[in-house]
Amino acid sequence: MPTFCRHNRFVERCPICSKTLTSSAAAGKSTAKPRRAPTKGAAVRPLHPRLRAGKEVRVKRESRAGDDGYRSGLLPGLRASGDAEALGQEIAFAHGRLLALGGAPPDLYGEVRALAEQDIERATWACFLIAYLSPLEGEDPFVGIRMALAATGDGGGYDLGRLGDLDEIPLGPRTSHDPARGASTLLAYRHWAERAGGPAGGGGGAARAFEGDPTWSPQRRFERGFERLALPGFGRMGRYDLLVTLGCLGLYELRADSLHLTSASEAHSGDLTTLAAKRVFAIGDPLLLERRARALAEAISVPIETLDLALANWGSGSRATLGVRRETCDQHALERSREAFEL
Repeated sequence: MPTFCRHNRFVERCPICSKTLTSSAAAGKSTAKPRRAPTKGAAVRPLHPRLRAGKEVRVKRESRAGDDGYRSGLLPGLRASGDAEALGQEIAFAHGRLLALGGAPPDLYGEVRALAEQDIERATWACFLIAYLSPLEGEDPFVGIRMALAATGDGGGYDLGRLGDLDEIPLGPRTSHDPARGASTLLAYRHWAERAGGPAGGGGGAARAFEGDPTWSPQRRFERGFERLALPGFGRMGRYDLLVTLGCLGLYELRADSLHLTSASEAHSGDLTTLAAKRVFAIGDPLLLERRARALAEAISVPIETLDLALANWGSGSRATLGVRRETCDQHALERSREAFEL
């Protein structure tokens, strides 16, 4: 059927648009344009350094279980029941760990709780080192953290000169330490504590910073603490771990009301929780990620902070125990997860 052009005429009769019919027909005969040789003196775009050096470019693909027809409204990104079961196992472990910290904290966690009754500043510093350096996997998970505590003195101060650049300190799987920074992040924490309320160890700086306004709710205190701890070299993972540990051990009234997921740039620099959340919830928008994570936590009746370690362990494919036994498991949380996931 005849068509009208933009000049309100039949295309074939329009003196302007009829020319396009002729040109398009000619173009249809040969759509491929011959590659012209570069003229003399023309700039040539250089190859990528990897290609120029003859190096192989590899694309990293995340491993996933095969699609077996599994679908869940809570886990829209999962297509395999094996993935859902693995996530339930990690949720049960993470929640069991939180229960252990709040009830009978093992090893150094228990010592920190006892120390807090006498020296809250020193106990807070120990929790910071736990979150920053990360417990090891093995029989003595806190050996590196004890070395750092011994090097910084026993009087509640921060003698970082004796600590050096942390080269001799063994680091755990969730450490925030970057060897290129040396001890600069620890120094930043000391200055942060001093600004919050006087010299650390003498003026109760860190304690005042974490306590905040007495009228704040535990959730508000957690949120403000997370914002204030944005120190160089201390990303989301370390800050979140620290606040969760301080709250579980009862040093301060802290309670998370979200995962505080990060932007894409920080996620790709090592925030395993955010990366895993995007896979599980099949979306990248931080607000929607938080909403879906909160719905998941409510569906299985666990605190939202449980998902921080659970998602990270699930996404990495290996379990970071963070100072508790690997077989730790809240069986009730596992059963609720399987029920909610319809496994």
